[in-house]
Amino acid sequence: MRLGVSTSFSFQNAEDWIVKHKDLGCETVVFPLSCTEEKDKVQSFAKAAKENDITIAEVGIWRNTLSADPAEREANIKYAIGQLQMAEEIGARCCVNVAGTPHGSRWDGGYRDNFSKQTRKDIISMVRTIIDEVKPTHTKFTLEPMPWMVPADPDDYLRLIEEVDRDAFGVHLDVINMVTSPQKYFYLDEFLDEIFEKLGDKILSCHLKDIVLLPDYTFCLKECACGEGILNIKKYAELATKVDKDMPMIIEHLTSDEAYLDSFRYVRSVID
Repeated sequence: MRLGVSTSFSFQNAEDWIVKHKDLGCETVVFPLSCTEEKDKVQSFAKAAKENDITIAEVGIWRNTLSADPAEREANIKYAIGQLQMAEEIGARCCVNVAGTPHGSRWDGGYRDNFSKQTRKDIISMVRTIIDEVKPTHTKFTLEPMPWMVPADPDDYLRLIEEVDRDAFGVHLDVINMVTSPQKYFYLDEFLDEIFEKLGDKILSCHLKDIVLLPDYTFCLKECACGEGILNIKKYAELATKVDKDMPMIIEHLTSDEAYLDSFRYVRSVID
């Protein structure tokens, strides 16, 4: 596996950006630019990563491609197509988004109708539209699993892959986002085995964080930094490495560069 962080640090240029990751010991990165940048600039960052043997784990979209506003939805799908095209050109492992929702004010929020038949049809259509426009051969489009949004668990992801029916649709794994019940929480090691047994050869990149059960009623889980919860990080890394020795694992959702540095060093101490 290759360990990286989701922060891009502050940087002046491609060389500055890659040196900061290399000095930390990162072997993979999240691409920090968007398709709206000049192509020469994009290529300079991709070249810097390649020359330093640092893989590009993912290109993010993070826009609501299911927006209830037709104009916003069209613009966001256009942006997603641009991001996937850029991911293809720079050799990223995947281009990732969450499904999004037309059902409420929070674009990545939980709503009953996120799991309706019509929303599922819209997700399938959206994914096909983005893939068919780009027709990528080196990278794949992915949807990060969410606790309140399709795909929510390994079986749901497998079903969605079958429904989308495109070779360029793969898996972006966030284990913690799929821990949604006491059974999955208390038997997280076994859930890890299930996830990799079902999705293993389809996984392109992994997010890394932790989870802890709060003492409040009724059942309250909180995402936390690596080492502050119950995730067996060593087992997670071993399973990912069995699938692909170069599998990216990206530490995410911390609040400062210093926190990322501390977390990176902690994870490295656990897995080495």
